[in-house]
Amino acid sequence: VQLVESGGGWVQPGGSLRLSCVTSGISFDLYSMKWYRQTPGMERDFVAGITRRTEVTTYADSVKGRFTISRDNARKTVYLYMNSLQFEDTAVYYCHAYLNDVISYWGQGTQVTVSS
Repeated sequence: VQLVESGGGWVQPGGSLRLSCVTSGISFDLYSMKWYRQTPGMERDFVAGITRRTEVTTYADSVKGRFTISRDNARKTVYLYMNSLQFEDTAVYYCHAYLNDVISYWGQGTQVTVSS
């Protein structure tokens, strides 16, 4: 099983990035997909999620209206579109594939840095 994130990088405040998480080794359409983020010394926090069939989306309050999560089952990929980025969005972003409380997988993370 592999979850490979990409699309991170450096961006100025107000800018945009699109993160991608390409999966392999799982039946992607059976998994709910989520994005988390983590800064040094802090816990990993939920950012956004999308369910497997109905594709219902949920967001942390801090990113509502700025971030959009979507999935492409044919490509086994989940995306996170990030707009109006702020200094506080700087973190390592992780992709998470969730089947149930026993079976879930994490990617290796991609760094997002918002700086002027």
